[in-house]
Amino acid sequence: MLETLAIVLIILWIMGLVSSYTLGGFIHVLLVIAIIVILLRVIQGRGV
Repeated sequence: MLETLAIVLIILWIMGLVSSYTLGGFIHVLLVIAIIVILLRVIQGRGV
């Protein structure tokens, strides 16, 4: 569930960069959240 959410957030961030359509800093906040979720999963030993 968490990795799916992280992947979706990363895809949305990339689409925002490619299309040059961003909602201010909001899209970058989504990226940070996605990275934190992935790091937590790796640190907990469950893998990505």
